[in-house]
Amino acid sequence: MIPVVDVRSLERDFQMGGSTVRALRGVSFHVDPGEYVAIIGPSGSGKTTLMNLVGCLDTPTAGTYLLDGEEVQLLDDDSLSHVRNEKIGFVFQTFNLMARATALDNVALPLVYAGAGRRERREAAFRALERVDLADRVGHHPEELSGGQRQRVAIARALVNDPKLLLADEPTGALDQHTGAEIIRLFESLNGQGVTILMVTHDPAIASRARRQIRIVDGQIVADEVTR
Repeated sequence: MIPVVDVRSLERDFQMGGSTVRALRGVSFHVDPGEYVAIIGPSGSGKTTLMNLVGCLDTPTAGTYLLDGEEVQLLDDDSLSHVRNEKIGFVFQTFNLMARATALDNVALPLVYAGAGRRERREAAFRALERVDLADRVGHHPEELSGGQRQRVAIARALVNDPKLLLADEPTGALDQHTGAEIIRLFESLNGQGVTILMVTHDPAIASRARRQIRIVDGQIVADEVTR
């Protein structure tokens, strides 16, 4: 079985003024198809830096990262963009929806970049909205939706390309506790359907709902445990 995510001795340094900040220090782990993994750590621990590397939004200072068996560092910018659009579905804390577009058009956006035809885009976007129980909101704009519904639209958008990895960055951070719990139940349901999920969170209660927790402190993994 080829891991979806295979991280080997990753390091990431940043230059700040005249000094070097080591955000990641030799991080290694892998995520197999169908896993639901939470990366948890306090502010400044390096988890956001790690998320950016896994999401192909940044490159490491040292180490190797293979996404679905492909070594990311060997790809040029165009290939990286293709990989991000085809193999990774992103879910952000702030939803990142287009205000003037309907839920259907927001969900279809990755397929525009993929070059899909209009009918194909609309059919796939509708199916994705069905998966998150929003088929009755296809024509609504973001301002007509609740926070939880907006996040469901964002999750549908992340799923529309049938990616290898669903990458979620603090997906309940902008939601109240009840709505956040609904979103986590949706993640659990999607994982039960075979979706591979890697989620970053600072909340132990949210992390405990994943099947596996990777704890990161000061740029290093200090625990990697199967919890469910």
